[in-house]
Amino acid sequence: MEQLLANAQPASGLGAVQRVWKDAVGEAIAREAQPTAERDGVLTVSCKSAAWASDLDLLAPELLEQLNAHLGAGRIVRLRCIATTTRTWSGGAARGS
Repeated sequence: MEQLLANAQPASGLGAVQRVWKDAVGEAIAREAQPTAERDGVLTVSCKSAAWASDLDLLAPELLEQLNAHLGAGRIVRLRCIATTTRTWSGGAARGS
């Protein structure tokens, strides 16, 4: 099953990060933040709130170490943590998501 999933995901740097994300950062962080883009070793992490984005900025050195332990040394060189909001059909930001 793991091989099937690995083959189904893109071979990009982002796909590799997404495969190891939960194991590398832990379940609590994985629930609140997801890797959404990767370019030239800079990983964009979309967080459910500005507080989580700020916290992950502070944890970036540790998270980079953990990610690179799973991916291979030096693959990810920087985290870019951003807050995202869920939009409702009425155009406003959803609360409590």
